[in-house]
Amino acid sequence: MNLDIEVFRSLFVSISEEMGIVLRRTSFSPNIKERRDYSCALYDGEGRTVAMGDHMPAHLGAMPASVEAVTAECQPQRGEIYFLNDPFRGGTHLPDITSVSGIYLDGGGGKKPTFYLATRAHHADVGGMAPGSMPLAQEIYREGLRIPPVRLVRDGEFEPGLLALILANVRTPDERLGDLGAQVAAHRVGERRLREALSRYGVKEVNRQMAVLQDYAEAMMRKRLESIPDGTWEFTDWMDDDGFNPEPVPIRGKLTIRGSSAIVDFRESAPQTKGGINANRAVTTSSVMFSFRCLLEDETPFNAGILRPIQILTEPGTVCDAVPPASSAAGNVETSQRIVDVLLGLLRQALPRELPAGSSGTMNNISFGGADPSSNKPFSYYETIAGGMGAWSGADGLSGIHTNMTNSLNTPIEAFEQQYPVRIRSYALRAGSGGGGIRRGGDGVVREYEFLTDASLSILSERRKTRPTGCEGGESGAPGLNLLNGSALPSKGNFAVRKGDRLRIETPGGGGYFSNRKLPTKSESIPDA
Repeated sequence: MNLDIEVFRSLFVSISEEMGIVLRRTSFSPNIKERRDYSCALYDGEGRTVAMGDHMPAHLGAMPASVEAVTAECQPQRGEIYFLNDPFRGGTHLPDITSVSGIYLDGGGGKKPTFYLATRAHHADVGGMAPGSMPLAQEIYREGLRIPPVRLVRDGEFEPGLLALILANVRTPDERLGDLGAQVAAHRVGERRLREALSRYGVKEVNRQMAVLQDYAEAMMRKRLESIPDGTWEFTDWMDDDGFNPEPVPIRGKLTIRGSSAIVDFRESAPQTKGGINANRAVTTSSVMFSFRCLLEDETPFNAGILRPIQILTEPGTVCDAVPPASSAAGNVETSQRIVDVLLGLLRQALPRELPAGSSGTMNNISFGGADPSSNKPFSYYETIAGGMGAWSGADGLSGIHTNMTNSLNTPIEAFEQQYPVRIRSYALRAGSGGGGIRRGGDGVVREYEFLTDASLSILSERRKTRPTGCEGGESGAPGLNLLNGSALPSKGNFAVRKGDRLRIETPGGGGYFSNRKLPTKSESIPDA
């Protein structure tokens, strides 16, 4: 990479990163402030991704579809920010609220923005049938407030009527207002930093470098694809169930490599389901982008050029391309993980010994809420729990870590217990849950909650029936387990809990690598970790 490309890559990424810092520091909810469940990105005048912060893979590859929806339906003008969360307009699931603004340049005529900025943040409640807005539901209308692209900020201020409508439909309006305000603050800082860059380098040079970076990313991806032998591979993995029907739900993928191009085909996957494991096309695209980005060197720019050599085929009405009114709360968090598992299964066949064993394959989503007994005010909370990472030929898998489509952190116990009427009774690694092998899979996590008041609880989890796969004879990771007062719960559901009840979540471990029973030959020697 030449010096100019690296300078501008760092410049554009730093704008996205600083937007994320402002969003985190000014937010109200632990979900954003502590877990960092947010993403920020910069786009060119055509809505193509130029740079992303080091944020959430599940968000970043899908956000361009939201930018496209905003530009197609309602072009942002100066001082305006549009918000949306509709999964069928590029959103992921309803709690993820996206904001989009256009950057106009003086003397540009005002017909179309020259650049766009976007943020996406997971809000701890957007209404619906259950606190946390991550219920097991049979249609999207029960999951929460569905927001099409709407102008929520005009001339730098919230539209009062529309803001009042949104806040009237959520359980924690003060927290929502604070988090929406944090997204607005991120846009202001992003625009300021971008204008500083334009003042220093000029719009012509900035636009040129944005195009150069996308072309460079495309060239790097094509070069990587050329290193893979031509061929076609197929792989199937399964979701445990959809929460209503106990049967497993297959996700079937086919990968074709031809020279410097790839075709990824999910059209034979299961029809969309009653339960909310339905992923839209934007989520599937995001999973593909993440998986192929992992094949490249770290310094390769992460932008729209990555996907240019890759054709993605989906069938509307399937779990990989859901259509209204499909419920979709788990599509973004659970099905995206399984789509990545399928993609890694395909790539392992094309690139033997280069890909890791399966990681935990679930975000272990827990949401709950009720009335705080100390104030009688509503509370609502959502979090994901880490699991084990799959081992690879050169090292054991990491333990207690968020993998693949999630890049969030845990909420510290001190912050958690200070804000919610819940006590954490146990939080530890789940010893022995990683798959065995010469390279062991990482261990999952045990997290046990004691409720200090009656509450409504929702769980969306996976890998309770299936197991993260091992590689080259390595053992699979242990499946996860959900327990309420010692009794097993299903992987997905809505539950009423009473004061004193204890919820114990044991997350899956990662798969192992290389069989302990058969050492590799000299020609198959194991790299040092």
